[in-house]
Amino acid sequence: MTKLDRRTIRCAIYTRKSSDEGLDQAFNSLDAQREACESYISSQRHEGWKLIPAHYDDGGLSGGNLDRPALQRLLKDIADGKVDLVVVYKIDRLTRSLADFARLVDRFDAADCSFVSVTQSFNTSTSMGRLTLNVLLSFAQFEREVTAERIRDKITASKKKGYWMGGLLPLGYDRHPDPKMQTLVINEAEAEIVRDVFLFYDQHGCLRQVEQDVIARGYRSKRRTFNDGKVTGAKPLSRGQINFILRNPVYIGRIRHKQESHQGLHEAIVDQDLWDRVQKQLDRKSPGKFRTRSRSGALLTGRIFDETGDFLTPTHSQKGSRRYRYYVSGRLLAGSPTDASGWRLPAKQLEDAVRETVFRYIDSDVSRVLSCPTPSLLESLKNSLGKLSRNMATDFVNRVDVSAGRLNIALSPNAIADWLGVPEEEIDSTRLRLESPFSIRRRGKESRLVFGMIHTAPDPKLIRMIALAHSWLEEIKSGVLMKDIAARHGWKTLMVRQRIQLAFLSPAIVGAILEGKQPEGLTLTHLVTSDIPLDWDEQWTALGFEPAP
Repeated sequence: MTKLDRRTIRCAIYTRKSSDEGLDQAFNSLDAQREACESYISSQRHEGWKLIPAHYDDGGLSGGNLDRPALQRLLKDIADGKVDLVVVYKIDRLTRSLADFARLVDRFDAADCSFVSVTQSFNTSTSMGRLTLNVLLSFAQFEREVTAERIRDKITASKKKGYWMGGLLPLGYDRHPDPKMQTLVINEAEAEIVRDVFLFYDQHGCLRQVEQDVIARGYRSKRRTFNDGKVTGAKPLSRGQINFILRNPVYIGRIRHKQESHQGLHEAIVDQDLWDRVQKQLDRKSPGKFRTRSRSGALLTGRIFDETGDFLTPTHSQKGSRRYRYYVSGRLLAGSPTDASGWRLPAKQLEDAVRETVFRYIDSDVSRVLSCPTPSLLESLKNSLGKLSRNMATDFVNRVDVSAGRLNIALSPNAIADWLGVPEEEIDSTRLRLESPFSIRRRGKESRLVFGMIHTAPDPKLIRMIALAHSWLEEIKSGVLMKDIAARHGWKTLMVRQRIQLAFLSPAIVGAILEGKQPEGLTLTHLVTSDIPLDWDEQWTALGFEPAP
């Protein structure tokens, strides 16, 4: 490649169109934009402007973000020094976002590249020119936001009138053959499956038994073929899909929109009486009612009491940017702050203790909660057991009673039966009461709960991440960039930056974690979201380890 004259300005044209309408025409909007830009470049030939042959065209892509193939190619070529000037028909073809435009300008400036809008003349070297540019971009962003708002309002209004506004077609329905009719028509073959699912649940009242019935009959999910040729569905219905069918108001002729539903233009597949009976059974057995939490994020709201029967109410205090949550006896908040019988317990430690107690009890041997744990029943429950997580454990809690030195936890047979997919009669309610002794240790004005029945085990996930953090540190020392490490794992750079600080934990803390002797609540999530001190002694105290005797 010959060296260009110093006055030669290599120009690249960028074009964009938000919708793909008309792109298949011989001369479309992108061609019109390019033609105008080419003419403008030709008019500036005396200034040394020269069009490069590469095309940067994004058809059918929004200007609301920078995730556009042609734009990314253009930015790479600018960074590689192949482009001196970007020419666009209007500024909003480049971007409609002020924040994105600021980022683009920074990248242009770093590569000594400029840009020109052929229909909007201004000089960005002056304060008035920069003001004009910001005003234009503000209106472009405003236009994009108003358009999006108008589309949302149209969808809401259309759904209120009963129109089907797109999305994945539900099992039992197809789109109306007339594209002008925005509604659904019944697919009779699939509709029979839907009716049977409702009838099975009305008969059994158990998702697991319904799942067995539909599998025995060979019923499958809806087969869907997308525009790119991808095919999904046509697989045995899972328990989650069955539950979604039973909860979908489309089958009684209604259209769902957010938390509401409206009378639709399509015919119903199931009658209202059957729908009502099924919903009552689902509501009665749903563990969702046990997931009540207050705005403060308290997991045990409404389910925790002291020995007098008084509610423990979630509350919090603020110190700087840190928020401390507590469960406090109601009488302490209602005018008796000095009542010696009242409780004020750290919320997170209490929730973690309840969660861990319940999880270990069920996960170690699920047969203990069953009335008749036959081998065939245990075999059928394997899938449910594999999906049990600690976060689910509090969903099973019906009530927690706090007394001096002891937590008494009562589990809900309904919630456990629904999770396992068995009738409630299969659950032995006499085995659903757990105990966990605890003591309170004070550190200054703060109190810390110590639970005697919870013995922390080595955390494999945390141990693996510590080992990974040390390997990353060695890579960085050898010159590897953090962003390249993140790309290798498919993460954002922030995730690597948060986790690499585990490489700076003291040997004593790492040793305790390897032996499973870390404090309760010292999880990977807690560590990566905390500011870990560099001083090893400060780390020991800040992470909740007991002071050395």
